[in-house]
Amino acid sequence: MKALFLDRDGVINRYPGDTNYVTSLREFRFLPRAKKAIALLSKNKFKIFVISNQAGVGKGLYSQDTLDSITERMSKGVMGAGGKIERAYYCTHRQEENCSCRKPKTALIDKASKAYNIDLKRTFFIGDSIRDVITAKSAGCKSILVLSGREKLSNQPNWPVGPDFIFKDLWEAAKFILKQK
Repeated sequence: MKALFLDRDGVINRYPGDTNYVTSLREFRFLPRAKKAIALLSKNKFKIFVISNQAGVGKGLYSQDTLDSITERMSKGVMGAGGKIERAYYCTHRQEENCSCRKPKTALIDKASKAYNIDLKRTFFIGDSIRDVITAKSAGCKSILVLSGREKLSNQPNWPVGPDFIFKDLWEAAKFILKQK
C-alpha cells in the first residue's frame, strides 16, 4: 500500500503560531492548494494519514469534541475536493506527561503502520517542523519539510537534523512524490 503521513497545522491548515492552537472550527482554515494536493495523492492511490500533536485538548484549551468537529470539517473539505484522509491520529497529551504518542516519539506512526500494514521505508512523512523530521527519521520514513508553517529556512544552521527534502508547501511536495518510483 502507498501511504503518506501528514502533520496537520502548517501542512493542511494555516499554522496558528508558536504556542497557539486551532481551538475552534472558525480557526481552521485550509492552506492554499492543500485540498488539491491531497486529492491528487488520493487519486494516485495514496492512503493519507494525519499524525498530529494536539496538546490543547490535554491543556483544556478546547475539548475532544471540538477536535473531532475540526477533524470532520477537514475530512469533508478534502472529500469535497476529491481526496480522502484515511484516518487522523492525534496525541492530546501535554508535553510533561511524557507519553509515547507525542511527536517526536513514533507511537502514532507505529499504530497506523501496524493497523494498515504500511512499509515505513517506502513512506514519506510531511511536516512543517524539525520535530516532524525527527519523527520521520525515528520511524524509518523519508522526511519532507514544508515551509508553509512553523519552520523557516533561515533556522537551518540550528537544525539538529536535516530533512530528506524541502518544499514550499504540500502541493509542491505532492508533485515531487508522484514523480518517485
